Amino acid sequence: MFFPIEKFRSIPTPFYFYDVELFRRTAQVALSEAQKYGYAIHYALKANANEKLLRVLSGMGFGADCVSGAEVQRALDCGFAPQSIAFAGVGKRDDEINLGIDRRIFSFNCESEQELEVINALAAAKGTVAQVALRINPNVDAHTHAHITTGLDENKFGINLWQLNDVAKKVTQMANLKLVCIHFHIGSQITDFEPFIELCAKVNELQEQLERVGVRVEHVNVGGGLGVNYEHPEENIIPEFAAYFATLNRHIKLRTGQKLRCELGRSIAAQCGSLITKCLYVKELQKKNFVVVDAGMTDLIRPALYSAYHKIENITPQRTDQKAYDVVGPICESSDVFGRDVTLLQAQRGDLIAIRTAGAYGEVMASRYNLRQLPKAYFSDEV
Repeated sequence: MFFPIEKFRSIPTPFYFYDVELFRRTAQVALSEAQKYGYAIHYALKANANEKLLRVLSGMGFGADCVSGAEVQRALDCGFAPQSIAFAGVGKRDDEINLGIDRRIFSFNCESEQELEVINALAAAKGTVAQVALRINPNVDAHTHAHITTGLDENKFGINLWQLNDVAKKVTQMANLKLVCIHFHIGSQITDFEPFIELCAKVNELQEQLERVGVRVEHVNVGGGLGVNYEHPEENIIPEFAAYFATLNRHIKLRTGQKLRCELGRSIAAQCGSLITKCLYVKELQKKNFVVVDAGMTDLIRPALYSAYHKIENITPQRTDQKAYDVVGPICESSDVFGRDVTLLQAQRGDLIAIRTAGAYGEVMASRYNLRQLPKAYFSDEV
């Protein structure tokens, strides 16, 4: 990724920098590979809900995957067609459901029998029919971090397998609901395709199970989860979309006329974004060297929350000497650490530091803890 360092010097740090051309190219590759098989992509707003980036995707014909009423509204405001919006989430409020009903979104991805009853009642009060999907918990292990695994029967998400037949039959008897889809999501940052193969086998099995009780759907939504390369962001900077969609096509058995949908977020947005921060102080101690930067866990929480790795680079100097540092922020928490024993070009006060692969779950998760300002976003086609 090219960083316009001289232009960066005039921008107050910390800030997010997005390579818009890379974002477009990544999105186009994903879309082209999906369209080979007639698949649809709902972009997951929870990964990055920056309005400029969302307008790029809506203009390209992506759908939206939302997990709150505010995300549904953001998608609508940024040009996504209502009939392309899927609304997931285990705890939808009545006002959020009413928004989706009023705008006639594609589907509510429902996670409990009680939620279905609530949506049915709210739709009845409006004299209309709401389209729903059953989010099924397939008990497939994504073999990823415990905090981002969602498809096991110990997780809070989805309808468990032992409930499925009864819930599916009850939906078909609710006058103000139309069951259009079955939905799955097993987790995030999946780089081994075996869990996706296992998911496809489970989808095939559950389709047959539902058909035996007379339930058929027009759509199958396999969720998202495709991972990216955090360690080496310049290698395979565009994720393995071709292999991902080919794997789905090879292993899933769709019915005639049935459409497959997926919900990609991280894989589209992650590599285009970096958090740019400035070295405030260098502390060289007997046992440890620290680079103290002006970004903190308030700006990028993944390392503190998941012990997540991000490649960190000193992008300022024309130097060759290297040294190992712990790269830490100013927040009054011991967990405010971006990386330990990170080898950087020898740091000085004022150096610009890039924390890479921060386009997903970075800006969107920022907070104002310690009353810090939220980081601003800048774009490669504007700076």
